[in-house]
Amino acid sequence: CMGTAWRGPSQVGEGQFERVLTMTKQVKDLGMEVCATLGMLTPDQAVKLREAGLTAYNHNLDTSPEYYPKVTSSRKYEDRLNTIAAVRDAGISVCCGGILGLGEEESDRASLMHVLASLPEHPESVPINALVPVKGTPFENLSAPSGLEMVRAIAVARILMPRTVVRLSAGRINMSDETQAMCFLAGANSVFTGDKLLTTPNNDDNEDSALFKELGLEGRPAFVPYGAGGKSSDGSEWEKNGKKQEQNVA
Repeated sequence: CMGTAWRGPSQVGEGQFERVLTMTKQVKDLGMEVCATLGMLTPDQAVKLREAGLTAYNHNLDTSPEYYPKVTSSRKYEDRLNTIAAVRDAGISVCCGGILGLGEEESDRASLMHVLASLPEHPESVPINALVPVKGTPFENLSAPSGLEMVRAIAVARILMPRTVVRLSAGRINMSDETQAMCFLAGANSVFTGDKLLTTPNNDDNEDSALFKELGLEGRPAFVPYGAGGKSSDGSEWEKNGKKQEQNVA
């Protein structure tokens, strides 16, 4: 997943966006799925990303529409929904979830889940993030959600969106193996790997491998069609290279 620190491609100009399109093509040519999180998109920008080979686009709603104005004033909730719609219309898989621990109430968490489950099509994947308080930010003194709060949110996401990939995401580094196991049992069936998740540290790959082996979890092959959402990025473009996988998502 490739991320950028900008409001959206329109903020930085065509040249920077062309660099992203080139990188997308290069990664796709390696036989890998390509995800990006580039901020707000116009419909035309979404189409260009799809034409470059983008598999999925991450654009979280973060929290409920009611609480969102307390999180940021630089954009509106509708802006995020419009980007998600542009991504969907372009035929790119949607990765869209939220963050727990921003100071919201339980009712806000329920509202977020309702919005996600009420989209015209369920997102192919829904990341559930736990806030990692960062010094120097408005949220530095907030407490991260408990393990059971994460388990509850994941279980609700799984019930409301049964065919969606529910991703146990940021904050996992602070969870015990037992808490992570409960999250997987509650319905999480994906994690983000890598040294960092944007600006915060992530779990060690060797530790993850040991945990997954102990729990009997196996990785999902690339280019398996998603069980949720519409027809998008199902790997059919790779059939000529013998890379297409049969769908096995329950």
